[in-house]
Amino acid sequence: MEFLKWLVGSSGFMPHGYCYRWVPGLVWLHGISDSLIFLAYMSIPVTLIYIVRRRKDLPFNWMFLCFGVFIVACGLTHAMEVWNLWHAMYWLAGLIKAVTAAASVATAVLLVRLVPQAVGIPSAADLLAANLRLIGQEAALSASEGRVRGLLEAEAKYSALLEAAPDAMVVVNQAGEIVLLNLQAEKQFGYYRDELLGQQVTNIIPEGFAERLIADGTRTAAEALSQQIGTGIEISGRRKDGSAFPIEIMLSPLENAEGILVTAAIRDISVRKAAEEHLAQMEGGRRLVEESLRESEERYRMLLDGVQQYAIFAMDPHGQIVSWNAGAERTKGYKAEEIIGHNFSCFFPLEDIERGRPLEILRLTAASGRHEEQGVRVRKDGSRFLASIIFTALRDSAGNLRGFSEFSHDLSESKESGAKYRGLLEAAPDAMVVVDQAGEIVLLNLRAEKQFGYYRDELVGQQVRNIIPEGFAERLIADGTRTAAEALLQQIGTGIELSGRRKNGSEFPIEIMLSPLENAKGILVTAAIRDITERKKSEMHLLKTAEELKRSNDQLEQFAYVASHDLQEPLRMVASYTQLLARRYQGRLDSDADEFIAYAVDGCNRMQGLIRDLLAYSRSGTESKLLREVSGETALNEALANLHVSIEESGATVTHDLLPALTTDDTQLVQVLQNLIGNAIKYRGAAAPHVHVSAKKNGGKEWIFSVQDNGMGIAPQYFERIFIIFQRLHGRQEFNGTGIGLAICKKIVERMGGRIWVESQLEKGSTFYFSLPERNGR
Repeated sequence: MEFLKWLVGSSGFMPHGYCYRWVPGLVWLHGISDSLIFLAYMSIPVTLIYIVRRRKDLPFNWMFLCFGVFIVACGLTHAMEVWNLWHAMYWLAGLIKAVTAAASVATAVLLVRLVPQAVGIPSAADLLAANLRLIGQEAALSASEGRVRGLLEAEAKYSALLEAAPDAMVVVNQAGEIVLLNLQAEKQFGYYRDELLGQQVTNIIPEGFAERLIADGTRTAAEALSQQIGTGIEISGRRKDGSAFPIEIMLSPLENAEGILVTAAIRDISVRKAAEEHLAQMEGGRRLVEESLRESEERYRMLLDGVQQYAIFAMDPHGQIVSWNAGAERTKGYKAEEIIGHNFSCFFPLEDIERGRPLEILRLTAASGRHEEQGVRVRKDGSRFLASIIFTALRDSAGNLRGFSEFSHDLSESKESGAKYRGLLEAAPDAMVVVDQAGEIVLLNLRAEKQFGYYRDELVGQQVRNIIPEGFAERLIADGTRTAAEALLQQIGTGIELSGRRKNGSEFPIEIMLSPLENAKGILVTAAIRDITERKKSEMHLLKTAEELKRSNDQLEQFAYVASHDLQEPLRMVASYTQLLARRYQGRLDSDADEFIAYAVDGCNRMQGLIRDLLAYSRSGTESKLLREVSGETALNEALANLHVSIEESGATVTHDLLPALTTDDTQLVQVLQNLIGNAIKYRGAAAPHVHVSAKKNGGKEWIFSVQDNGMGIAPQYFERIFIIFQRLHGRQEFNGTGIGLAICKKIVERMGGRIWVESQLEKGSTFYFSLPERNGR
């Protein structure tokens, strides 16, 4: 006990702090440094213990433990240094140093004895070499057995793969003889396997295959195996019954002991070819369809406006009126421009509005899809009348509410309605046929008699198929046999092109528009039938005219190119001699002669500029290259490099957002950006030009680029004029140029499938926009 007191006592010694005169900086320097050393030494043994426990297979792992003891002792000496700054336990510190010395000496002695054994441990390279030798020996022992097994397995796998292939597989030798085929090939060509083996491949593929065998099979093995594999070749195949059908083959060379065999994967592409032909026909009729849709929309409007006895209008989901027919104007007293945009509640008496009747009707209609009632309504002049009204909820294909429609008529005219309906039917410019749910004709007008060549009593009560063989009766099944609510929900006025049959058996193209009509006997369908023979002829004529116009435009562009190119040489000669006159005789003639020569030189220079620009315009958008993926950033940088001198001279600043990569013609994109940025710098205001370029994707599949500047701006009346060739808004004294740059931009953008326009305010700058279509996701 006394020993421990003596060991931890100060024995009259002073702490180290006195040696440092208790200078704070010096004391803390020693204290912090020794503390950090102590902590570092204490962490090292933990790592060594972790290694020994995880890798018990390591040789000499006891040496790690010796190092750990030594490092712990060293750490404790530094801990005592910190303690003795304020306390004087020098005997304890000395004892710890003695332990540290013993551990150090023991570790050093053991490490020296360990060196020969450590040096004798095989290196990683030695172990790797030994492992490779063992692997080589093992591979040599099993090589023969592996080859035999591999060949057998490969043959079995190849045969199984061939039979399991979804396409017909045929293997042909260099002589063009079939040596192997699968079950799918038997089914596709109608032969049994033994009927084709050993036969020439031309029996099933008359042309296109054997010729390629000459190019593939007679080459060396190296050449054959270097052939591109998987290239689809479209040719014709022949079945056993002699019928031909389109096929696509893909060739793959295979080298074996007998030479080079060619494996052909053969796919029947009859369905694909039919689909391609159908798509080509659809593309050819697309423009005609668009024109027909426009005509149908106009006819729909005319049909609605022709219905005078019924008020028909549409509303949005909140009851705001969005369409209005002539019958509504007649019944309610409002013109379309007076009522569209107003709420339909204005037709209700004040007492109904106060109790919320309009909103209640919309709620009931939205819930049930249809609401019918009779009630008092108010005209524009304030007079009241009793009306029969049918409300219908309009929904899109997803079931979302898009609005409401109202069909109403004045019940005060109900006694005259039958006569008026027949009068309207007779006065209609088209053939009008009314059909019941069973497809029987119940009413028709004089125009229908003339159009189909029948008397009225020959058709009434007969099936509508007698005059419209296909397309009409099928739609009655979808329209007439539904409930009244479902029938009245049907879209009215949609043009349907069918074929009509006259009494003499001749057929002619017609267009019908269906309109459901509910009465006491059920739902009748009124069909407005129009003979479109002349329109069909016009459509064919229009198609031929469009082709002639395209050919004429191509010839005109070629003429502009040739003319502007051929004019350059004589004009260059005139310009050279007028410039020579100006240099030689400047000041030697009178002032009028100098002025005339200056006019001639200026005229030649301007004519050369016009011809160069005309040549550029005729070339723009015609020298199309293969479209490829182009970085918008790269195109902008190239345009800015071309405008480097103009940017520096004007002190312009050009900024841009992140621009997309898209599939287009890179040269023409650079030209458009260069022209627009060049114009922004050229037509600048008093301030230094600042141009900003950006691009964003709109709701469709196209990118919208914008070039915004702070220039002088453009008046709205010139927004279209500036894109016309040679149209300038400023005189030559203000700005140089010919007025062709924006015309070139318009031509290029339209050739690439886009459009170009401008938004601007005078003295506030302009923003030019152009769109480019997205192709293959870019």
